[in-house]
Amino acid sequence: MITPSPGIECSDAVTIRKTNPALSGLRCIRCQRFWPIDDYFCGCPDCFKEGYPASVAPDFEYFPPVLKPENLSDWLAYPGQPLLGEGNTPIIDLPQLAASMGVGRLWVKNEGANPTGSHKDRMSAAFIRRAQDVGARKVAVASSGNAGVSVAAYAARAGIACVVVTTAGMSKGLVQAIEAHGSEIITVTNSAARWELISDRSQSGEWYPATNFTLPAVGSNAFGVDGYRTVAFELFLSLGPNPPTDILVPTSRADLLWGIVKGYLDLRTAGLITELPHIHAIEPFPRLSRVLDGEDYIGHFDGQSPIKSLGGTTVTYQGVKALLQGRGCVATPPTELTIEARCILSRVGLYVESASAIVLSGLGLLRQASVIADDASVVLVMTSHGYKEGL
Repeated sequence: MITPSPGIECSDAVTIRKTNPALSGLRCIRCQRFWPIDDYFCGCPDCFKEGYPASVAPDFEYFPPVLKPENLSDWLAYPGQPLLGEGNTPIIDLPQLAASMGVGRLWVKNEGANPTGSHKDRMSAAFIRRAQDVGARKVAVASSGNAGVSVAAYAARAGIACVVVTTAGMSKGLVQAIEAHGSEIITVTNSAARWELISDRSQSGEWYPATNFTLPAVGSNAFGVDGYRTVAFELFLSLGPNPPTDILVPTSRADLLWGIVKGYLDLRTAGLITELPHIHAIEPFPRLSRVLDGEDYIGHFDGQSPIKSLGGTTVTYQGVKALLQGRGCVATPPTELTIEARCILSRVGLYVESASAIVLSGLGLLRQASVIADDASVVLVMTSHGYKEGL
C-alpha cells in the first residue's frame, strides 16, 4: 500500500517559491478539500484514505483582468516564458473536411508543432518549473514514448537529471532521443512494475515524479497538468467571436482532458466566457464509457488496442469530473476507423499519430449518434505528429 505523503524531500535547501502570487493552494477536485501548496503525489490525502483517489488542482485567489497571448503564463501556477518554445500551436481550419463530416466548422489544434512533437511539452515545462522550485535532483517519468522524450528534453534544458521508466517495445527513435538528452532509461517487465519502481524511489525522496504511480490511479503531477490549461486559453484567444461548440480530446488517464476543461472553467470564473463548449473524450476501448454507464471508476478496465499511448486499464476521477463539468460524451472508435481517419488527415496535409487521428474517427461516431449537431463548430485536438510510430 502506498502511503499518501503530502510532500517529498528533494534537497537540503529549498529556494524561495516562484509560484504565481495568486496561487493560494491546491484543492481536491472530488471532495473540494483545500490543501496548502505542496506535492500530493497520491492526490487528495483524504480521498486516498477513503480508497477513492482523486487529483488535486492549483487553486487561485484571482485571475488577471485580461488574457493576452503574451501573458498566458500569468494564469498558471508557475509563470514564466516558454522554456523550449512550447505552446501557441497552430489552429488549422479544414472547411472541406468539415463538409465531409457534416459539421459547420472544423479546426485542428496541432499539438505536434510543440518542440518535441507532442502536447506533453506543456506539462513538462510546468512540471520542470515546479521541480526547479523544490530543488529536485532527479526527475522521473513512466512512459511508453511521448512523455519520456518530452520530460527528458525539458530536464536537459533545466540541467536536472532524468530517468525514464518504460517497458520493452519503445521505438528506437524515441530511445535515441531520450538518451541524446542525457536521460537514463530503465526497462521493466510491465506497467505495474513501472509504477512500483517510481513509487519506491519517489517515496524515498530519490526521484521527483512527473507521472502517476498509484493504484487506483490519479492524474500526473498536479503542477504539470496545470500546463494543459493553456490549450483552452489559446483556443479562446484564437477563435474569438466564433468559439467552438465541441472539442474532442484523445483520452487515457485524462490529464489533457481535465486540463482543457479546467482552463475553460477558469475562463468562466474570470468572466471571460459564460458557457463551456462540450468537451468530449475519445478512447480506443471502453473505460470512461463504462464508468458513465455505472461502473466504479476505481475498477480495472481490460481492453486491447495497438494505440499504446492511449493504453492502460485504469480510469481517473479527473476524467469523470472533466466529462461532467465539460458536458461531454465518450466515443470508442474501433482501430480500423482510426487507421482510416489517419489516412484522411494525411491527405489534407496532417500526418499525425494514431492517438491523434482517433478524434476524427470519434467525431464520426458522435455525429452518427446525433451528439454533435449539423451546425457544430468542432475542434479536434491532435496530440502528436506521426513520425513517431508506424500504425
